[in-house]
Amino acid sequence: MEEVILRIEELRLELNKLATYRLLSDPELIDASQRLDELLNQYQRMLQLRNA
Repeated sequence: MEEVILRIEELRLELNKLATYRLLSDPELIDASQRLDELLNQYQRMLQLRNA
């Protein structure tokens, strides 16, 4: 689980960096956002399974 948390933080930082100099419609920014969304969903599922 720690690995997922670290990856989430890495992608969050990458997304913030991209957002400072790219348009919100930039494909690279959208890709980073989608990757972060997927990891956040994965983390949420892990938490749900752990608490079940």
